[in-house]
Amino acid sequence: MPADRPDGISRRDFLTVTGALTGAGLLAGKSSAEDGAKGKGPAGLGPEAVGYTLRVNGEDRAVSAEPRATLLDVLRNSLDLTGAKSACDRGECGACTVIVEGRSVYACMMLALQARGKEIRTVEGLSRGDTLHPVQAAFIEHDGYQCGFCTPGQVMSTVALLEKTPSPSPEGIRAGLCGNICRCAAYSGIFEAAAAAAKAK
Repeated sequence: MPADRPDGISRRDFLTVTGALTGAGLLAGKSSAEDGAKGKGPAGLGPEAVGYTLRVNGEDRAVSAEPRATLLDVLRNSLDLTGAKSACDRGECGACTVIVEGRSVYACMMLALQARGKEIRTVEGLSRGDTLHPVQAAFIEHDGYQCGFCTPGQVMSTVALLEKTPSPSPEGIRAGLCGNICRCAAYSGIFEAAAAAAKAK
């Protein structure tokens, strides 16, 4: 006979119960998958494309993408929102910055599925018809760009910064935009644009 544990359960009993629970879990998983295939319940996702909805710039948008697709991939390839740029693809340059639930986010580092049920804003959603967002207008007025490739990400980071801190100090602006790289080194114009937009709000 196996020795009893201090809590009164023998090793044999423990293994018997554990085996039973494991078997029940496997059967439940199989049943759930079968129900999902029959339309009776949720099935596992992937690896093929799955359909879901993203809330982008105030609109619900239906997408179909593989579960491994990043938010950047889905925005650019499924929704034709190409303002967020694909550059480093590893969360270092900020060219793909968008705003999710009020926070600036590298879209290349977030799975699109993680953004379900969240408010997503891209640079395409800032202007209202022909009226530019104050940050966009300030970037134009103060030459906050050169080649323009990083500009959408710089603009989105500035918007997120000013929504959180309406009157940032010069040091606060530099800290708030430190996650965005401009390879043309147009930083003086970018910082001036951010400061001007803060005053314009």
